[in-house]
Amino acid sequence: MADVDTKPEGARAVPPNAPARPSPLKNPVVRLVLIVVGLGLLLLALVVGIGWWTHGRFVQGTNDAYVKADQVTISPKVSGYVEAVYVSDNQAVTAGEPLVKIDGATYDATLAAQLAGVAARQADIEAAHRQVDQQLATVDQAAAQLKGAEEAAAYAAREAERYRLLSSQGVETQQRYAQAVNQKDQADATVRADRAALAAAQRQTSTLTAQVAQAEAQLKGAQAQVKSAQINIGDTVLRASVAGRIGDKSVRVGQLVQPGARLMSVVPVQDVYLVANFKETQIGRMRIGQAASVKLDAFPGRKIDAVLDSFAPGTGAQFALLPPENATGNFTKIVQRVPVRFHLHPPADIRDRVLPGLSATVSVDTTQAPGPGSGREPAEAGAARAAP
Repeated sequence: MADVDTKPEGARAVPPNAPARPSPLKNPVVRLVLIVVGLGLLLLALVVGIGWWTHGRFVQGTNDAYVKADQVTISPKVSGYVEAVYVSDNQAVTAGEPLVKIDGATYDATLAAQLAGVAARQADIEAAHRQVDQQLATVDQAAAQLKGAEEAAAYAAREAERYRLLSSQGVETQQRYAQAVNQKDQADATVRADRAALAAAQRQTSTLTAQVAQAEAQLKGAQAQVKSAQINIGDTVLRASVAGRIGDKSVRVGQLVQPGARLMSVVPVQDVYLVANFKETQIGRMRIGQAASVKLDAFPGRKIDAVLDSFAPGTGAQFALLPPENATGNFTKIVQRVPVRFHLHPPADIRDRVLPGLSATVSVDTTQAPGPGSGREPAEAGAARAAP
């Protein structure tokens, strides 16, 4: 069987006695280039290693970070139909600026009725004071009548005693003495009656005085109802509690709203902050007031200065709807994350576009000492300085 030539087509035949090609490593130029490249790579690795050992390993970073703002939900305190909406979506508003007007005709009528009630209570107080004054005059009259009756009784007693003596001496008859005694008894009865009338008049004065106090208390209740009605009328105009921009607006003119219904939100975009969720193994060297560098995904290549403001009082799992219970069942250790808040200092050209919800990457150089006056100091430090 004939041999088959297995050489690929186009391959050149190498003579069996041809000399071997020299290795490129024997070329001095190639060796010099490789040595220079190797030394360069070694030097670069050395510089990177020294940089990581002296600084890089102390820089803690995470991309689990988001811009946030303390947005305020606008909800009515009273029910009614929306009469006017003064703002539009994404509009900037100032604190105290009116946002929504609810029809207040019902509350105006209630206020008018409460004002009428106040006027009626004031009239009741005036009438009660007049009755007290009148009763005081009645008391004075009863006291005067009692005084006259007491004087008449004293006179009748003296007359009865005089006629008793005269009768015993035979100068006057027993009949005249009996008449004097009868007059004395009638005078004493008149004194008792006038004394009882005076006591009744004085008790009536106390009753009328209590009625005055009752009327004054009713007046205060009516005035409180007037104030409540005025508050309700004021609540028909919903105002912005903070400065910011309008978001999530769902209210429309003619809509029937109830207390607590969400109508819109005011987002203070000028006071945004950053919350980064660091692993528990990263916060050991972090301190309040340390400077940080923030990169937002919305602005690649731009760095934003930030300051570490505060640490959350617990890990995120502690504030979950169903916190973990590690004392039951099998245990698997999971690295927890701690929310850390940063105060942002965005440049002026992007400040209006640093919005809540944007994703970010945060780096904190823990070798830096906290800046003076930056961030909030721990409560223990402030208490220690305040102690004498």
